[in-house]
Amino acid sequence: MPSPTALCAGRVVAVTGAGRGLGRAHALAFAAEGAKVVVNDLGVGLDGSGAGSGPAHEVVEEIRAAGGEAVAHGGDIATADGAASLVAAALDSFGRLDTLVNNAGFLRDRMLVNLDEDDWDAVMRVHLKGHFLPLKHAAAHWRTEAKAGRVPEARVINTSSGAGLLGSVGQGNYAAAKAGIVGLTLVAAAEMGRYGVQVNAVAPAARTRMTEETFAGTMAAPGGSGFDAMAPENVSPLVVWLGSTASAGVSGRVFEAEAGRITVMEGWRPGPTADKGARWTPAEAGETATKLLAAAGTPEPVYGTR
Repeated sequence: MPSPTALCAGRVVAVTGAGRGLGRAHALAFAAEGAKVVVNDLGVGLDGSGAGSGPAHEVVEEIRAAGGEAVAHGGDIATADGAASLVAAALDSFGRLDTLVNNAGFLRDRMLVNLDEDDWDAVMRVHLKGHFLPLKHAAAHWRTEAKAGRVPEARVINTSSGAGLLGSVGQGNYAAAKAGIVGLTLVAAAEMGRYGVQVNAVAPAARTRMTEETFAGTMAAPGGSGFDAMAPENVSPLVVWLGSTASAGVSGRVFEAEAGRITVMEGWRPGPTADKGARWTPAEAGETATKLLAAAGTPEPVYGTR
């Protein structure tokens, strides 16, 4: 049943990794607000192995059964052809693209001393490259539109993680990729603003295939009818708002979303500082750094050590 607010009426939204978990919740929420949705998913396993079109088509059928419009896309968005075809699917099916939600990902968790190069490369590929390539191709389309005098009200929402913001024990590859997504978000927001494109990131905490095993204790659904704090649907309202024209003027921001809480994250900012006006000796540098650390705030604990 469409929402009476229809916050995204007339907009076309592409969501990667939308066959399950957060992506599925985002796709359904956008459709409920009147958007036409391109549902991308490879249908792979938790570690990225295998493939199947089933999950994407199931979400499309859910949207259509509720009276919405959607198409499935099974391309690999971590390849140039797959990313380009995602944009083409929106244009061919609905004539436009307004919002891109980069969400696809999987895990290959290991402690650093046990982390194979292949596991590093695979996670970097799907998370970081899988954000870059759809963003690149969507941005190129929107730049062309802007140069033709059709300045879009385009939106990109990238998916980082608390692991990327604070680190996470046993997830060196995943944390590094998610931190890289924050850097990519800031650069894209600065570069693409002139073309009518806003780029933001969310760091969600929710129950998905990736978190159910890693944080099983905190991700379990409650019994009875109480508030399901870790339901992925709790994150989607913020993503939908960021993907709508109602978020005008918001770009280059990172939000943490968990349960009923939304937080604007404030990244690296200058803290205590000292300037000698000349080169320090190693002993002086150490003495000064120790004093600065004593005046600085206590860092947040690394995920997995709380």
